[in-house]
Amino acid sequence: MVIRRATVARAGVPSIDDDLLTEAHVRGGSPVGRLVTARPWMMDLSVAGVMAVVGLVGALFAAETARGATALGLYPPDAGVAGRVTATWLVGAAIGAALLAVRRLAPLGVTVALTVASLASLLFAGVLGVLGACAACALYGVAATRPARTTWIVFGVVLSTVTLGLWWWQDLGLIEIIAWSSAGLGSGWEPPTYLEAPLFSAGRRMGSVLLLLALLLLGVAIGSAARARRLHAMELVARYRALARERDQSAALARAAERAHIAREMHDVVAHSVTVMVALADGADASFERAPDRSRDAVRQVARTGRSALIDMQRVLGALGPADDDGTDGRADPTEVDLPTLVERFGAAGLPVTVTGLDIELPDDTSVRLAVLRILGEALTNVLRHAPGASSVEVTLRRTPTSLEVEVVDSGGTRPGTGGGSGRGIVGMGERAALLGGHVSSGPRLVGGWQVHAVLPWPDDEGGAR
Repeated sequence: MVIRRATVARAGVPSIDDDLLTEAHVRGGSPVGRLVTARPWMMDLSVAGVMAVVGLVGALFAAETARGATALGLYPPDAGVAGRVTATWLVGAAIGAALLAVRRLAPLGVTVALTVASLASLLFAGVLGVLGACAACALYGVAATRPARTTWIVFGVVLSTVTLGLWWWQDLGLIEIIAWSSAGLGSGWEPPTYLEAPLFSAGRRMGSVLLLLALLLLGVAIGSAARARRLHAMELVARYRALARERDQSAALARAAERAHIAREMHDVVAHSVTVMVALADGADASFERAPDRSRDAVRQVARTGRSALIDMQRVLGALGPADDDGTDGRADPTEVDLPTLVERFGAAGLPVTVTGLDIELPDDTSVRLAVLRILGEALTNVLRHAPGASSVEVTLRRTPTSLEVEVVDSGGTRPGTGGGSGRGIVGMGERAALLGGHVSSGPRLVGGWQVHAVLPWPDDEGGAR
C-alpha cells in the first residue's frame, strides 16, 4: 500500500514552497528546453559529438586537399603531407570534442586550451581543422557565464592569437579545400614540377581569418543571448519570491489583525459582562435577607447578562470559522445595540449613572454603533471595577456637525478597586476609535475621579447637528 502525504496550507494561505517558481519553469518553455535546463551535460555531449563528426568528415576533405596540393606541385610527392594533415586534423577534432564535453566546468580554461591546440595544429601541419569551431563553442560558454567585459577580452585574445597563427603557418584552409581537393584526379593529368615552397596568398589567409571571425562572433552572440535569458529568468524568479514573501507577510499581518480584533472583542464581551455579573451577584448576596425581591431581580439580571455574553462570545468565535453561505465572514451585529439597555444594566449593578443625550439616533454604520457601545461599556466597566462607591457617573453623548462624542466622567471611588486590570481596555478603546478615524483620551481629573472622552467622525449629511 502506498501512502500519499498531502501538504495543507496554514490557515488557507499558501506558502512560498507550495508553488515554488524556479529558473527551469521560466526558461524551459519547450520539451527540449526543459530537458536541456534539467540536464545541461546532455547539451555539452551533443556539441562534442557534433564537432567529432564534423572533424571526421572534414579530415576526409583535408586528405583530398593535401593530395591535390601535392599534385599541383606544392609539396614533394614523398613528403607524406596527406597523412600528416589527416592525423593532425583527427587529433585536433578529438581534443576539441573532449574539451567541449567539460567546457561547463571551466569555460575560460577550455578556451585557452583550444587556443593552444589551434596554434599547435597550425605549427605542426599547417591546418586549423575544426578547432576554430570548437573555440567558438567554448566562447559561447564564456559569454553565457561571464560578464560582457570578460567575454570581449577573451574574444580579442583568441581572435588575435589564432589569426597570427593562421597568417604565419596555415597552408590548407577552407579556400584550399574548395579549390584543391579535386586537383589532379582527371585522367592523363601529369603533376607539374615541385615548388620549393607554397606561394603565400594574403587572400587565402584572409578567407580563413574572416571565417574564424564569423564563428567567434556567432559563439559570443549566442552565449550573450543565453546569459541574458538566464539573468532575466533569475530576475523573474527573484521578483516572484519577493511578491510571494510580501503575500505571506500580508497574510501574517492580516492574521495578526484578526487575532487582535478577536482578542479585543473577547475582552469587551467577557470583561464587561463578568464585571457586571460580579457586581450584581454581590448586590444580590448583600440584599438576600433584607430585600429578597431585589435580590431575585439581581439574579435574573445576572442570568440575562450571562446569556447575552454567551451569544456574543459565540458570534466572536464564529469569525474564526469559514465564511457563511452568503459570503459574509460571520461577524454579525452585536446582540446589545441599544444604549439604554447597556446603561440600565450598569445601573442595576450599582452605578449611579446619569445620562445626557441618550436619545441621539446612532448612525446606520454598524462599526460606529459597535464602537460607541464598546467604548461606553468599557468606560462604565472601569468605573465599576476601579472606582467602587463612586457618588456619580455622568454619561454624555453629543452630536456635532462632524463627529459623535462620548464622554464618561465619574467622581472617584470611595472603596479600593477590585483589581489593576490588564490595560487592554483603554488600548482597545483607542484602537476602535482609530479604525474609524477618531481618537480617545482618558485620564484623572483635577477635582478627582476619571474622565473618558471619545470622538468618532460622523459627518452631518443634513448640514447641522441633531
